[in-house]
Amino acid sequence: MRDRFLKACRREPVDTTPVWFMRQAGRSQPQYLALRQRHTLIDICMRPDLCAEVTLSPLHDLGVDAVVMFADIMLPVKSMGVAFELADGGPRIGRPVRTAEDVQALRRFQIDELTASVLEAIRLVRAASPVPVIGFSPAPFTLASYLIEGGPSRDYVLTKQVMVAGDRAWDMLMDLLTDMAIGYLRAQIAAGVHAVQLFDSWVGCLHPEDYRRKVAPYSRRIFEALASAGVPTIHFGTGTGGLLEDLTAAGGDVIGVDWRIDLDAAWRQVGPAKGIQGNLDPAVLLANDEVLRDRVALILRQAAGRPGHIFNLGHGVLPQTDRARLRQVVDVVHAARPVAGEPA
Repeated sequence: MRDRFLKACRREPVDTTPVWFMRQAGRSQPQYLALRQRHTLIDICMRPDLCAEVTLSPLHDLGVDAVVMFADIMLPVKSMGVAFELADGGPRIGRPVRTAEDVQALRRFQIDELTASVLEAIRLVRAASPVPVIGFSPAPFTLASYLIEGGPSRDYVLTKQVMVAGDRAWDMLMDLLTDMAIGYLRAQIAAGVHAVQLFDSWVGCLHPEDYRRKVAPYSRRIFEALASAGVPTIHFGTGTGGLLEDLTAAGGDVIGVDWRIDLDAAWRQVGPAKGIQGNLDPAVLLANDEVLRDRVALILRQAAGRPGHIFNLGHGVLPQTDRARLRQVVDVVHAARPVAGEPA
């Protein structure tokens, strides 16, 4: 197995910087779009063969150093009694969860037919992939925001209201979702993934004190529960330039950062004991070749050859992205051999 991704997660020397892309499998793939003419997203996730096919496709057209399982972050809450639809703009929750009574109506996470299909797809991908396989889970805050808001949000006002209300609804919900994330990630590890990523995509909307008091303890519990599993863990969020020290303290072997902060500045906050993942703006993939190459080169200069850099986007691949541009980034990064720099 080509293991430069895992070596980078462990901050070991690598022959070249590893690359993978969030949402490298799915909405920008012609093969996936063709499948969607015949199958819904849930249908694909329920078919381990199709799920594995979509997951593995980036190996052939992009040459990435890891594959990330194709699934949606909402899948594990179906077993908890949450009804949702997966619309183009994000999930739509049938009945938002905003009170202690709403939380009490939920069930504890268990492996059901849908998540069992994802686990079987992991086994198929693991058997076929020459590179490491990444599993993932939504973090409690990000998932709570969908459940409370009823779908995607720009300002997360309802979520923050529940968070600071002072009643027991927030802690009850976060406790339930933390147990879900632990159970789901442990099941993926048992099925064969080589690393896992916790997606706290929307946590950057928070004041640092709210993050420290109301979110970090739950994320920390997840990483502590996975510590004995023996696989690298990645902790990712967007808009987290003001939270990086606290997010790092909450756990993860590798900290994912978005494009709103220079990579070297982010690494100074994260510290030299952690790897770092990122952080190309996905929109730069829509720019011309010169801009794209310059921005990739800037990120590599900021990484300065430090052990532990994994090249990625600051968030997911945009649907309109030309797959050839993704391959171009992989080739440019692989051609630039890391030169050891000073610790961050």
